[in-house]
Amino acid sequence: MEGAPDINTVLTNSLSPDATLRNAAEQQLTLAAETNFSQYLSTLVQALANESAEGHIRAAAGIALKNAFTAREFARQAALQAKWLNQTDQETKTRVKELALQTLSSTNTQAGQATAQVVAAIAAIELPRNQWPELMHALVRNVSEGTQHQKQASLTAIGFICESQDTDLRNSLVSHSNAILTAVVQGARKEEPNNEVRLAAITALGDSLEFVGNNFKHEGERNYIMQVVCEATQAEDSRIQQGAFGCLNRIMALYYENMRFYMEKALFGLTILGMKNADEDVAKLAVEFWSTVCEEEIAIEDDNAQVESSEQMRPFFNFARVATNEVVPVLLGLLTKQDEDAADDEYNISRAAYQCLQLYAQAVGAAIIPPVIQFVEANLRHEDWHNRDAAVSAFGAIMDGPEEKVLEPIVKSGMQPLIGMMEDPSIHVRDSTAYALGRITEACSEAIDPNEHLEPLIRSLFNGLMNNPKMAASCCWALMNLAERFAGDVGAAQNPLTPHFNQSVANLLAVTGRMDGDPAARTAAYEVLNVFVQSAANDSLSAIADLSTVILQRLQDTLPLQQQVVSVEDRIILEDMQTSLCAVLQATVQRLDKEIAPQGDKIMQILLQILSTVGAKSSVPESVFAAISSLANAMEEEFVKYMEAFSPFLFNALANQEEPSLCSMAIGLVSDITRSMGERSQPYCDNFMNYLLSNLRSTALANQFKPAILQCFGDIASAIGGHFETYLAVVAQVLQQAATITAGADGSYEMFDYVIALREGIMDAWGGIIGAMKSSGKTGILQPYVASIFELLNSIANDSNRSEALMRSSMGVIGDLADAYPSGELADAFRQDWVTAMIKETRANREFQSRTIETARWAREQVKRQIGGTQTVMQQA
Repeated sequence: MEGAPDINTVLTNSLSPDATLRNAAEQQLTLAAETNFSQYLSTLVQALANESAEGHIRAAAGIALKNAFTAREFARQAALQAKWLNQTDQETKTRVKELALQTLSSTNTQAGQATAQVVAAIAAIELPRNQWPELMHALVRNVSEGTQHQKQASLTAIGFICESQDTDLRNSLVSHSNAILTAVVQGARKEEPNNEVRLAAITALGDSLEFVGNNFKHEGERNYIMQVVCEATQAEDSRIQQGAFGCLNRIMALYYENMRFYMEKALFGLTILGMKNADEDVAKLAVEFWSTVCEEEIAIEDDNAQVESSEQMRPFFNFARVATNEVVPVLLGLLTKQDEDAADDEYNISRAAYQCLQLYAQAVGAAIIPPVIQFVEANLRHEDWHNRDAAVSAFGAIMDGPEEKVLEPIVKSGMQPLIGMMEDPSIHVRDSTAYALGRITEACSEAIDPNEHLEPLIRSLFNGLMNNPKMAASCCWALMNLAERFAGDVGAAQNPLTPHFNQSVANLLAVTGRMDGDPAARTAAYEVLNVFVQSAANDSLSAIADLSTVILQRLQDTLPLQQQVVSVEDRIILEDMQTSLCAVLQATVQRLDKEIAPQGDKIMQILLQILSTVGAKSSVPESVFAAISSLANAMEEEFVKYMEAFSPFLFNALANQEEPSLCSMAIGLVSDITRSMGERSQPYCDNFMNYLLSNLRSTALANQFKPAILQCFGDIASAIGGHFETYLAVVAQVLQQAATITAGADGSYEMFDYVIALREGIMDAWGGIIGAMKSSGKTGILQPYVASIFELLNSIANDSNRSEALMRSSMGVIGDLADAYPSGELADAFRQDWVTAMIKETRANREFQSRTIETARWAREQVKRQIGGTQTVMQQA
């Protein structure tokens, strides 16, 4: 790669549409970089700086040069940066940087753009290490004194540097904020005649705003920045307007506390004008400005509600509330700008306005209602579908924000007209109505009268679900909300859903039974079926039993389909179907409980066949395990008859550390099965314990698995009683080691949460073990471990970082220990002041659930009995 013609040929080929030529060129570049990195860089920068070469060749050289320092993967990027720092001689580094800065003045736009990327890539390495001190000064000088091309390329380089997500670089940029601001504000001024320069400047300003906080604190500097940005919103070039409104969004998010003066003087009027801009991209960004205002004010109100003193409160200016009567009508008008050909995920002006209206409702509460209701009443019967669609959308958008008691009368009076809109001639209006009904059923379900609204509402939602896939997701969401809302009390003979249950199930089976139907609609309908089963009253149990037969048959019918899979899409559809069917089966088993026993053999036969045929890396086994878990809970010790056939699948899952979610499910299933089967699970416990201990020591599994494994030890001990003695020494050592893990004062939130979860697991384990040894008369072998249990309890008592679940399990262990030694052997330990204080604190905490307080009371009684018994010194304590 020494000769220029050779490098030009290689670079040209690297852009070739011919894959053979392109791959060969890329291999040549890679080989050259590996053979002599410094020479490779020198050759590329020479090609980039060559003014006589064609633009596309120079751009290719720039891209190859940038790729010599950057990569998407963190480890690869670190290795490339190390090559520049440690394997490149100083002469080459200087040459590359000098030529790169020189090429920023090239009249060739392609070369300038590529060079900006090269400069940013080197800056990311050197600026955090306080190297290349002249870079920012050079870029500022280019912007103030350079040619138009030099200004644009230098501003683009600043933008690339500032948009980097590298933490070290971002921290280092704070010290360069003056230089950055000087350059970008100069380029962004209205006096700048070149639109390309001004656009590059306003883009770079948007990327730099996070680093110029110190400048924003100074009123003079802040005023000048705001003046330049506000003037840019009025530029003739819509790209510059977009950049300016983007800047305003970031400024509002970063510097809300400084915005009061500018909102009153300029931003209020500019953004409302911007929302009406004929250029949709400009209008969207102006709408997003008010979304940002709402998000900030929602967050500030949340923060201020949690502070302990008024000095900690953040400034709050009520921008959204003050502007409600001007901004909301504009948003409502923009809702009518729907594009009937837009894809479901396309973000256009009407969707931007809808999102903003939702946020506005959360920010201002009941103040949103009058303008919206006025708009709804004026447009609900409009001859243009755009207006009808906007009316129902607006009604749904404000359901989350105002207090429910304020919304209730409005929703009650609006339900019948809204249900009627489910028959609108326009599919767009029907779809928006279904979504609005989903919002209402989620946020304001108390307003739905079961006698007046439920029958027509369910009928209209099923009509939409069964006749149009576009509406399926919204209809299903609303139906699930209704099922949860009207589930009634657990164990009740009837609930408001009962009269509609059989027909609803029939409808859902019809939708899910269409093999030619939309797969997403089928999956959503199965989710509805699942919730309907969970929410059913006892009078519907016979219908659920019939349903379980249908679901089992459908699961069986999926088995031959495994052989017919010919594409990735086929596999996804089949796995979604099996997962959905398993979820409904799980719900029917849970609902029928012991009544499911006659179907147990058939259920296990089919589920085991699925486990035998499903491919690797599939999500289906997790759903199968969940269904088996519910069957084990229902059948209790009778589940043992399936263990010989099922245990190999369970053992494989426990050993499958490459699929953590499946392994986690298997750990939970061991707990469920041992709790259900009790002592009959003992023959399988050697294997369970081996796999669990292996997982506990594994570096492949995250720490989050450990608490569940420890809890599982407690469940196994409770199940097999005195037989757990075999494992006691090993498990006790594990629990003692786990008890030494602490978060430290400067630990992360994740670490604090992990330590709490770990201690909950330890306490659950000891609770199960102590109970097992007591029931089998083997409490004597626990004596060596009692001191370490009290040590951990003392740590928990002195640590403010704890949960209710941890306190409840700690109370359980205190009570269990006292109960296990009725003759007062542990009396001295229980006389310690911290034990009494810990119990009293838990018992007196009115925020705790009654079962936690009851456990603490029970522990207190056991401790009293312990202290009052025969008093001997605790061994090993």
